[in-house]
Amino acid sequence: MHPLVQIYRGLVDAFAVVFLVLFFAGLLWALLRRSEDPGRFIFKLAISAGIIGAAVWLLKRNINQPFDMGDLVVVLICALAMTALWRHEIADAVSRPIEALFTGGNVPPEPQPYYSVAEGKRKLGRYLEAVAEIRKQLEQFPNDFNGQMMLAEIQAQNLDDLPGAELTIQRLCEQRGHAPINLAHALGTLSAWHLKYTLDREAARADLEKIIELCPGTEQAASAEQRIAHLASRETLLASHDPQKYFVREGIQNLGLRERKGFQDLAEADTDGIAADYVKQLVEFPLDFEVREKLTLIYADHYHRLDLARDQLEQMIAAEGQPAKQIVRWLNLLADLQVRHGADQNTVERTLNRILKLYPNTPAAQVARTRLSHLKLEFKSQTKTSGIKMGNYEQNIGLKSDSTRRY
Repeated sequence: MHPLVQIYRGLVDAFAVVFLVLFFAGLLWALLRRSEDPGRFIFKLAISAGIIGAAVWLLKRNINQPFDMGDLVVVLICALAMTALWRHEIADAVSRPIEALFTGGNVPPEPQPYYSVAEGKRKLGRYLEAVAEIRKQLEQFPNDFNGQMMLAEIQAQNLDDLPGAELTIQRLCEQRGHAPINLAHALGTLSAWHLKYTLDREAARADLEKIIELCPGTEQAASAEQRIAHLASRETLLASHDPQKYFVREGIQNLGLRERKGFQDLAEADTDGIAADYVKQLVEFPLDFEVREKLTLIYADHYHRLDLARDQLEQMIAAEGQPAKQIVRWLNLLADLQVRHGADQNTVERTLNRILKLYPNTPAAQVARTRLSHLKLEFKSQTKTSGIKMGNYEQNIGLKSDSTRRY
């Protein structure tokens, strides 16, 4: 044989041996890492090596002789011994694929922070220790929202450290990856703390404006606009901390001699002032949809100006960042007002069809279809029954004398 061929075969054999050694070494290392008891696993490997070595030694003595019954007995005994030794591992290997169909396999769970220790220490009043436990978890998970909010709550509510809580939430808002709803929750909570603990209306408003800046065009930004429009004044906040006083108004004098007015007249008389107040509020806070909706009802029900009411609703529907649930509710309200105040059926149908166009294949669209199918009945229920004209009957019939008497 050519020397080069011998060298080549030698290298191939050496490579195969190295490959097999590395393969089995890697396999054993992987099994060792997955083992629940590494010491016991190593002990089993040692016994297995002894069994295999004994079998090889017994079979090697008869290597020049044909395979006989004695060799078969040796192989079977070794196989039984190995099976008994590794029975648990063999059972796991067979059952694991079936178990994985129900449990998801042996994929390790995603690491996550645990704050149970911190919560327990907080309940015991050991706030500084709770803060230390939270910071330990945040070292491993620095962007965890729940941990940072828990830290801010302890600082603000338990340690009376509102500046520290504000700094914690500011750092949270500077981190990337937080959902708008989480940012809005954090800043909204900070705004509530400013109102509750320091009566600082301007700081609370700045927190809410930060939501609008970080989450433009979202439902959270629209909600922040509503909260800004309804922030209490400093006098109101101070009054909430003072003992409540009750004033008893003087009763109406000569109640029985006063002119009676209908409830509708009183409501319309008071509506002028309420509507003016609502308009002033909307000039300052045009996104105060709670007030705008109340003004809509006043325009429709008291002034009978369906055009003005529709204009208010259209402004709310066209506003940016409104959830579908609100838009559907406003369109249904517009349809209610149109039915109630004399719009024709085609106009109401166009209003309800807007729901079908905006949100097809949704429960709201199904409700709109049902309402369209019953729209004639809805209009019929709004029509007033015509009055029945009674006949002219003789008056004082029981007091008139009867000239003709019958006996």
